[in-house]
Amino acid sequence: MRQATPVATAAGLVAGYALDALLGDPRRYHPVAGFGRAAGALERRLYRPERLAGAAFTALAVGAPVLLGVAATVATRRRPVARAALVAAGAWTVLGGRTLRHEATVMGRALRAGDLPAARQRLGHLCGRDPSALDEPELARATVESLAENTSDAVVAPLLWGAVAGLPGLLGYRAANTLDAMVGHRSPRYARFGTPAARLDDLLNLAPARLTGLLTVAVAPTAHGDRERAWHVWRRDRNDHPSPNAGQCEAAMAGALGVRLGGRNVYFGRSEVRPFLGDGPRPEARHLKRAARISGAVGLAALGLAAAYPLTLGRLVGAAGRRAAHRGVLGQRVVLQRVLRQRLLGRGVLGRVGVDRPVVDRPVVGSVVASAGRGSQR
Repeated sequence: MRQATPVATAAGLVAGYALDALLGDPRRYHPVAGFGRAAGALERRLYRPERLAGAAFTALAVGAPVLLGVAATVATRRRPVARAALVAAGAWTVLGGRTLRHEATVMGRALRAGDLPAARQRLGHLCGRDPSALDEPELARATVESLAENTSDAVVAPLLWGAVAGLPGLLGYRAANTLDAMVGHRSPRYARFGTPAARLDDLLNLAPARLTGLLTVAVAPTAHGDRERAWHVWRRDRNDHPSPNAGQCEAAMAGALGVRLGGRNVYFGRSEVRPFLGDGPRPEARHLKRAARISGAVGLAALGLAAAYPLTLGRLVGAAGRRAAHRGVLGQRVVLQRVLRQRLLGRGVLGRVGVDRPVVDRPVVGSVVASAGRGSQR
């Protein structure tokens, strides 16, 4: 049964990825949207302009989905088919690769047609920048940057956490990432309250973002990109971004496409100046199709790694954990036995045999047989 569990997790991740690739996000009654409404109601109850209140909000909002995933995992520990179905449903719910690539395609179509009003209206599906004054290069740049970052957030990170922690990992990561989008941005309201959610999201994305950057470098030739140039730009520029994770993805994408990202970003009510990432011209509409292709290739590569982990390294980690737990239980038993013997010694029960010797040092049955034999000889 232990061997069936990793297979069920791997199969569930593959099935969930396939459902996302074929169907995309559910158009109605999306579970993530429902979670967002519930988190909003919880925020209204707990909000204080303090980090402690934000930490309590984050712990409750993320802890509830994790506990739900743990309960479902325990309930299906002897039912691998049910486990695979739950992981598949969870993966389909939290993945967003198809929707991400679709938005890039729609944006590219609008820009090629010269329809800037439609492109500006569509940008809100990808990021929170103010599009009212953006021209084609800036709209294309915003799309490429959002596509690069969200390839990690919506594809690689869920797959990675699903591979490592199963259904609780899938649900917990998506909950944390959703909270970051809700309260993790810089604003007067969330300057302190949103900090715990933002820090948790940064922590959970440390490994996925760097894996996304490396995979982007690796698959650059699938979109006629230069792998060596992508590697050079990624190593040079990835830490220039103010985000500890976004720069990993954006620098690799800039190098793969041969464009320059970064610059002044205008949001509603504030603006930020980002350092330049990459060399070459500003992105154009023609780059969006290539960026979407790279995003899809990165997702497939991440799926391969995620499906392989439970069957390979995950088994070794699980076996090591079980051995450590077994040794811990044995150690506790030894300690309890010694404490018991010391107490019995203190009461005089073990005064004849000593602390380190067992109370009975030979089989009782053997002693009875030996005594009977000696009696018959006499």
